Amino acid sequence: MTLKVQVYSDYVCPYCFLADGPLAEAVAEMDGEVEIEWMPFELRPHPTPTLEVDGDYLQSGWKKNVYPMAEKMGVRIVLPNVSPQPYTRLAFEGSLFARDNGKAWEYNSRMFTAFFQDELDIGKVDVLTECAVEVGLDGDAFRKALDDGTYKEECGALLQNAYQIGINSVPTFVLNERFAVPGMLPKETLVEVFKEQLAAVN
Repeated sequence: MTLKVQVYSDYVCPYCFLADGPLAEAVAEMDGEVEIEWMPFELRPHPTPTLEVDGDYLQSGWKKNVYPMAEKMGVRIVLPNVSPQPYTRLAFEGSLFARDNGKAWEYNSRMFTAFFQDELDIGKVDVLTECAVEVGLDGDAFRKALDDGTYKEECGALLQNAYQIGINSVPTFVLNERFAVPGMLPKETLVEVFKEQLAAVN
């Protein structure tokens, strides 16, 4: 039996980016027993104001937590000079296009590196389209899907469902749609949780 894991994350959350590597390693170690589904979650949905880069919240949080954690993990990350931070709704609509075209993991990883390494404004259609092409998606079809709002309704429903089931922080891992594990977890812990849940359903 395959363990289905829904990963709730936001592309402007540095901890979600840092969680991406350990998750990939854990999934690889499980050798096909874990199936990942990326789920959207907006920490600050429109019209809630997004964060200013020069604000105390980001500056102190990155200095005290994000940078030391990233250095310990050996991950290159920067506080993007994009202010205010972009809304991620459109990027999530793009993730559904990527899902339907077999590039979900590649797209999600590229959203993180685009923002936290290349400092790109992932709230802009042009930027999203360029990133989609980089991971092997059809740029014209991708842009048309965003311009036409092809995934707008589904994305809205998924976001609403996340709030309804009690997701209130990211990253959060939901296993077999019933067991939620919030927070950034090391590879070893993820593998242990995956194995426990597989044993519970077998």
